[in-house]
Amino acid sequence: MAELRNVGWVGTGVMGISMGLRLIEAGFRLTVFTRTRERARPLVVRGAQWAESPRQLAEQCEAVVSMVGYPSDVESVYLGADGLLAAEGKARLLVDMTTSSPALARTIAERAANQGIGALDAPVSGGDVGAKNGKLSIMVGGTAEAFAAAQPLFAPLGEKVVLQGDAGSGQHTKMVNQILIATNMIGMCEGILYAQKAGLDPHTVLESVGGGAAGSWSVSNLAPRILDDNFEPGFYVEHFLKDMGIALAEAERMQLALPGLALAKQLYEALRAQGHGRKGTQALYLALRRLNGA
Repeated sequence: MAELRNVGWVGTGVMGISMGLRLIEAGFRLTVFTRTRERARPLVVRGAQWAESPRQLAEQCEAVVSMVGYPSDVESVYLGADGLLAAEGKARLLVDMTTSSPALARTIAERAANQGIGALDAPVSGGDVGAKNGKLSIMVGGTAEAFAAAQPLFAPLGEKVVLQGDAGSGQHTKMVNQILIATNMIGMCEGILYAQKAGLDPHTVLESVGGGAAGSWSVSNLAPRILDDNFEPGFYVEHFLKDMGIALAEAERMQLALPGLALAKQLYEALRAQGHGRKGTQALYLALRRLNGA
């Protein structure tokens, strides 16, 4: 597959804008579609062209990358009447970087293959910081040929890019990522609450524990935000709940019990009920603080 320089982009959320800008800075010719045209403005002012639909993107661009919110959005973008796979000609590679359903990823890959198009599911981890700095971890499912063709696209976006297996494998790997994060977030927030209740300086505590066995990406990047009362999203609570729901559904299908993940989802559901669905995942601290009467 020839190198792809004319790229379509779908999705301009917290991470999508930064990722699209990195592709522009890397020299790709970007054409963008999003449901609300004004949301695409940061890309358009940097030289991106506008398309009226996903189908138009696919007809104009050699490759299309999507980074949207929910599996229903992915289904609409790819399989809808005006979706990417309704296009006639041009696009040879489709890359969905949304965290979505493994089954949907397989369906998209099968339909794309029937049309002679390569398709990858390539969800990411690293949040807003990773998106801005091009240091995302990208977990990929699909064929080796499509993976090789996508390397120039992945290079400006991530520093760890791994082909995990056939279609859907990227999404399954992202579920592992979210399971690991979910219970880690509980421990991190509870640790901060404990430090505060014990009369310790949490900043000093983090200096000690952040470099030891308790260290993690969340402790290094999100714990300082909690201490600064910064609960703005690097990744939305409501999107994390979506991911945990997918993981629990897949676990049930595989007859696998994940009580830690189920507890984390319950706590995040309480956080959303308190009106914090559009806050960052570190806002779990607010629900646990409230649980303790603070």
